[in-house]
Amino acid sequence: MELVIKGDVFDGKEFFENGIVVVDQEEGVIREAGRESEVDQPAGAKVVGGEGMTVMPGLIDTHLHFFGSRAYDLGTWVGVPETLAVLRSIPQLKALLNAGFTTVRDMGSKGGAFLSRGVREGLIEGPTVLSCGHSLGQTGGDDDPTNLPLHIAQELSYSYFGDGPWELRKAVRKVLREGADFVKVYAATGSTPAGFSSPTRVQLTVEELKAIVDEAHRAGIKVAGHAIGEASLANVIEAGVDSIEHGMDLTPELAAQIKKKGIFYCPTLGIFLTSPRFAAVIDDPNAEDPYNIRRHVNSDMQLAKEYELDVVSGTDFGGTDAQPHGGNHIEIGAIAKHLGNKGAIISATSRAATCSGLTSVGQIKGGFDADIIVVRGNPLKDIEALAPTNVTAVFKKGKQFKGN
Repeated sequence: MELVIKGDVFDGKEFFENGIVVVDQEEGVIREAGRESEVDQPAGAKVVGGEGMTVMPGLIDTHLHFFGSRAYDLGTWVGVPETLAVLRSIPQLKALLNAGFTTVRDMGSKGGAFLSRGVREGLIEGPTVLSCGHSLGQTGGDDDPTNLPLHIAQELSYSYFGDGPWELRKAVRKVLREGADFVKVYAATGSTPAGFSSPTRVQLTVEELKAIVDEAHRAGIKVAGHAIGEASLANVIEAGVDSIEHGMDLTPELAAQIKKKGIFYCPTLGIFLTSPRFAAVIDDPNAEDPYNIRRHVNSDMQLAKEYELDVVSGTDFGGTDAQPHGGNHIEIGAIAKHLGNKGAIISATSRAATCSGLTSVGQIKGGFDADIIVVRGNPLKDIEALAPTNVTAVFKKGKQFKGN
């Protein structure tokens, strides 16, 4: 069965008016796309979209979590049983899909690997979930609830703790055994029992990080490196990670190295903008800013623009009360303030797909998976066209999940 989607088209890289996209729904792929005057419309095909609509690739959030907890803090999310975390995340997946997100990268959740499998098997409606399985960190480091005995902390955490190159190589092999799509490693603190308390504390040595990267790359999967502070940024760059997550305290020298090595940069602005604690610091230039949050959403992003870093969109939302999934478009709007609307949309479509190692999504192009959304208005003129209320239709591999 063939489907025709009409409207102005942003194909993941460029925009053109009066477009038409022909979808083979049985195969779940885009058969042809172009200007309406250049593409033959199949007779009898169902038609979706139309005047005043923009057709574009499904959105991608390259950094989020499915914590299954109401609060965004280590003590709360480690206490949630794995089964309950998965059950609570099912409506979060549906909210993401309805908001136009057809692919997400789960950067560590108790049930992330199972959610990924559930979506693939058609048991759950949601975006394609790329999961890291367990994330990796050092003993006593990020995501290690150090107020608990070590064996209990390891049992409750969604991270594997390791020390030394060979322990961490084994940890990579363990997540591969779980079916991980990529590896996520903590090279600095962020989540501790005391909260966001030591953002510049470096974790893991360059030797350890290189062992992780080498083991992952030998298996053909990418490595995402959580880095906060200049020292941890320098370490993950030297180790050769594929993407830098958060990337706070960027400098011109570090930005130049990131660009030279072709590392993707995911600034996760959304988590800071939606936190009352951090938003107050961002909005008040005179407020004390011990964690350099204000610097991150301003000068770090300006450096990213100046050095033409490959910025990708990722919220770091956890599906909690304060950051429920479904409002993830806020990240695209935040990036747009620095890179412009087109650059921001690319960061959430074609570039996000490349960052995630995906070769058949992120673009409206013949032969690509028909992961497509239709939005009311033109997001290149008004980024709020990507708000969930303006997403009128969502297709994933040709199957329609939203709209008539």
